[in-house]
Amino acid sequence: MKIVVIHQYFLRPEEGGGSRFNEMTRFWVEQGHEVTVIAGQVHYATGEKPAEYKGKMVVEEWQDGVRVLRAYTPSTFHQSILGRMWAFGGFGLGASLALMTHIDDADVVLATSPSLLVLVPGLLAKSLRGWPLIFEVRDLWPESAVSTGVLSETSPVTQFAYWLEETGYRAADKINVLTPAFRQNIVERGLAGLDKISFIPNGADVDLFTPGPADPDVRERYGWQDKFVVLYAGAHGIANHLWQLIDAAEILRERGRDDIILASVGNGPQKADLIAETESRGLTNMQWLDAVSKTEMPGLLRAADVGAAVLKRVDTFKTVYPNKIFDYMACARPTLLAIDGVAREVIEEQAESGIFVEPERPEELADTVEWMVEHPDELRQMGERGRRFVEENFARPKLAARYLEVMKEVVGDGSRR
Repeated sequence: MKIVVIHQYFLRPEEGGGSRFNEMTRFWVEQGHEVTVIAGQVHYATGEKPAEYKGKMVVEEWQDGVRVLRAYTPSTFHQSILGRMWAFGGFGLGASLALMTHIDDADVVLATSPSLLVLVPGLLAKSLRGWPLIFEVRDLWPESAVSTGVLSETSPVTQFAYWLEETGYRAADKINVLTPAFRQNIVERGLAGLDKISFIPNGADVDLFTPGPADPDVRERYGWQDKFVVLYAGAHGIANHLWQLIDAAEILRERGRDDIILASVGNGPQKADLIAETESRGLTNMQWLDAVSKTEMPGLLRAADVGAAVLKRVDTFKTVYPNKIFDYMACARPTLLAIDGVAREVIEEQAESGIFVEPERPEELADTVEWMVEHPDELRQMGERGRRFVEENFARPKLAARYLEVMKEVVGDGSRR
């Protein structure tokens, strides 16, 4: 098949972040398919645009046998809410240009959110070229933006986003969701039937993220030699609400727990403010690490004792699977989870690979970390169960193979080939 993926945040080589489609497209190419990705020019966490993209509308590259078209993207994502909207809208326009000028034929187009504006080139491909469209829902937009206060429920931007969301659901030949809760939300709102929705979730690269002992050089580099380390790995934005880690670190300091380090690795619009707040409180047990590449991340996770996954306390986030929990499980590290809902079901009930605490309850978080310090055998067992669970249910090659079956079904329904 000739597969086109529209994904604003497709990673460049050695960039850190969500690599779902980097791994899936590589697998599809290995299976003999021809894959083109229309991607953005700006990394979502840093907001930086590499020099080779500046002043150019479309740049063609190759990664692991995948043709990548880097489409124009404004460097305004971290500047303001309006800047973020323009970054999304600009990519929608740039991706549409790349689609119409650089792609002659396709069997199927897969547009993955966020943002919803990936639907602009996706709908163009369907309406003008007649190519089947799969719309992948990685987050419930604009609902999540409204829940976190980024958008007002009644604003014209929000109303347009709801219209575009509904249009995408109804026009798509197939909708893929990353969690069962997304599927339930779409069905209950009457936007699509169950038969139109597939479920291929996030997962882990179990060949890259592997169990193993902590590298003493990594622990020494960060001053972790004799410490119990809880590591958060991911974005530093409004939704992540990492202030709760700072509050928990302060509580642990007040309790005299200088044997515990809370650490966070990654980038995002709130990181500078988080660092400033940590320094203003004089907290030496809360560390903010520079982002690392995807290949470095497994070693960093293995150097920690526990992986943390936290989000703001809003009902919309009860529907999400943060990808970091699968990486933690793949490295056989237990998860400290401050996210309720479907993620809690996975960690507590299905994998039995971690402990849940209520979001934005720093005292409860501190209590749980102290319990973890005193129960190393239980933590080891959680890690082992998590590794087995992710191998059986969330290994990326298995998920990529399932996605191919969905695409073949869509292409067959369209009777194009």
